[in-house]
Amino acid sequence: MDLHIQTPLIQSPILSAGQQEVWLKMEAFQPSGSFKIRGIGRACTTYAQSGAARFVAASGGNAGIAVAYAGRALSIPVVTVVPQTTSVKACDILRLYGAEVIIAGANFNEANRFARSLLQPTDAFIHPFDDPHLWSGHASMVDEIKASNIRPDAIVLSVGGGGLLAGVAEGLNRQGWGHIPIIATETYGAASLHASLQAGKLTSLDEVATLATSLAAKQICGQAWEVCQTNKVISARVSDAQAVQACEAFLEDHRVLVEPACGASLALAYSRAKELADLRKIVIIVCGGATMSPQMMATWLEQTSSARFD
Repeated sequence: MDLHIQTPLIQSPILSAGQQEVWLKMEAFQPSGSFKIRGIGRACTTYAQSGAARFVAASGGNAGIAVAYAGRALSIPVVTVVPQTTSVKACDILRLYGAEVIIAGANFNEANRFARSLLQPTDAFIHPFDDPHLWSGHASMVDEIKASNIRPDAIVLSVGGGGLLAGVAEGLNRQGWGHIPIIATETYGAASLHASLQAGKLTSLDEVATLATSLAAKQICGQAWEVCQTNKVISARVSDAQAVQACEAFLEDHRVLVEPACGASLALAYSRAKELADLRKIVIIVCGGATMSPQMMATWLEQTSSARFD
């Protein structure tokens, strides 16, 4: 039972230039608001079939909302632990899908520890990015890209904990496309993948500071690091200002509101970044953002108004 939908793959005439075609994989159209439902839906379905009586998650963002959506679809109770920084809107969406919301901890790590302390023998803990079921579910978007008869020269995606990176790499490998580069985009304040690549080993950041809160993981998961050893992964970084301005431009150009984590990837196309030079067909994963609002975007645009695209 798939809980996700097949999303459109559309060419953007605005982002395409000259001989270069930019294609958008519209994961923002998923029923939970982001790509997360692909992998989390796979995980929740698998755990339900194994007898899980309750799902427990720690996330006040896209992952938590995907778990809540899956729990409702599968008629299994969900407990979501969110940090104190979680927006009222996010909590409202979680409750809308029927999840019990517990506010605990000043950050994700503290919320995660509390969530794990709640686990009972018949519970399934749904991790936001570090689970093979998630990677397998996320890989399905590559299957859809190939079925669309579009063979990209590169896939652009955003990286937080690395679950999407691991899933896209799995999809590329099983389709015989393992040689296709993945351009992995982060904001400067949350560039844990970039730091690991620079160090030549899996590295944790001392702190993260970014408006793109969905990317605010101090360290990528081990599988994402393994992907960097087996696939061609190109690191790209953008500023918070670029990410937010890309969200604004994307809303105006494509009538879709996404969060800064998604805007980070879109910013590469809007700024004609060097990482995209000499590529003819590019697919950007428009990963979405279930908790984004016009008011939040307006606030962030004001905060970053002194900065412009490079």
